[in-house]
Amino acid sequence: MSTEKRILLIIGGGIAAYKSLLLIRGLAKSGVRTRAILTKAGAQFVTPLSVGALTEDKVYQDLFDLTDEAEMGHIQLSRAADFIVVAPATADLMARAAHGHANDLASTALLATDKPVLMAPAMNVRMWNHPATQRNLARLLEDGVRVIGPESGAMACGEFGPGRMAEPEDILAAILAMYDARAHAAPGLARPLEGQRVLITAGPTREPIDPVRFLSNQSSGKQGYAIAEALAELGALVHLVSGPVDLPAPPGVHVERVETARAMLAACEAALPVNCAVCVAAVADWRPIEAASCKIKKGADGPPPIALTENPDILANLARRKSDRPRLVIGFAAETNDIEAHATTKLAKKGCDWIVANDVSGDVMGGAENQVAILRKGSVERWPRMSKMAVARRLAADIAAALNGLGE
Repeated sequence: MSTEKRILLIIGGGIAAYKSLLLIRGLAKSGVRTRAILTKAGAQFVTPLSVGALTEDKVYQDLFDLTDEAEMGHIQLSRAADFIVVAPATADLMARAAHGHANDLASTALLATDKPVLMAPAMNVRMWNHPATQRNLARLLEDGVRVIGPESGAMACGEFGPGRMAEPEDILAAILAMYDARAHAAPGLARPLEGQRVLITAGPTREPIDPVRFLSNQSSGKQGYAIAEALAELGALVHLVSGPVDLPAPPGVHVERVETARAMLAACEAALPVNCAVCVAAVADWRPIEAASCKIKKGADGPPPIALTENPDILANLARRKSDRPRLVIGFAAETNDIEAHATTKLAKKGCDWIVANDVSGDVMGGAENQVAILRKGSVERWPRMSKMAVARRLAADIAAALNGLGE
């Protein structure tokens, strides 16, 4: 059997299509061969000649080209690759894939494949936020499609917000991570969280004081993002609600970016129902009662008083829900002293099932390693210091064992 790494890249129609050329170059440098399907709309932004020059292969465009059907039928084309990558994944391509259309080569290849699919959405912010697109996204995630991005930022149309395609290096990293996960998977072993829906919060929140200042903390989001990636590796459908961090979306994880604690709570409630919720985010406990509309200027009277009010408790909200409580609710306790004592109090107070306690008095926030203790009702399990990814994979394995051992 060939050990050559092979990707089928579907290039949709959008200004971000130029990034697909950079992705092909990155894949080649990483030892991955790319075969490309260029949609009719995609050909308005990049040419078959440029795509073919970089892939060093024929560029496939027409479903009804009989020569292509004789040499490389759409069924074989969709199955000859290790993975299918759609970049850019336009709103139209996502809609057709979500509803099983097969009216061109790209949609037919997606319907015919039995291989993992990674999509990198790219579209106008209003199109991305439209309920129809979000419904299609949810359907694709339920079908096992992996999604990276989109990122927030300025767009070619002049608007700002989520909708920018993930950068080629981030998509490349996601593809290589998929190869790594496949290499370390036990042969023939089903992914234990296949079809399970998991909600994760990660990173800090920011509570505005005025247009340029905010209350926040030093959380990097690394541990939460690692847990999201580890759960996705086990087959979970992961919805990651992230505060402002400088991290790429984990492969196969749907990321929803928010700023404030109230926005994070609203996003979590909208994501329900889920089988499991893991609240890793370092949510600000308080926020200013009222944020100033203009920058607060330095005055002769000294610092201005800032009246604070308590933020909603996301972990307790999820743990104490009546009708749609997740079967397993896990919280994190980031403490600087009396770690296990504070975590034990939090476990009882919040009503969650487990608490992951960690000491953040040193280099944990922003660092690459963590040392945690898992508190369950009546028991404490202390883990040695290890990388945050190792913590994530061990916790993911425990979550899989717990969910598979619980009744519906």
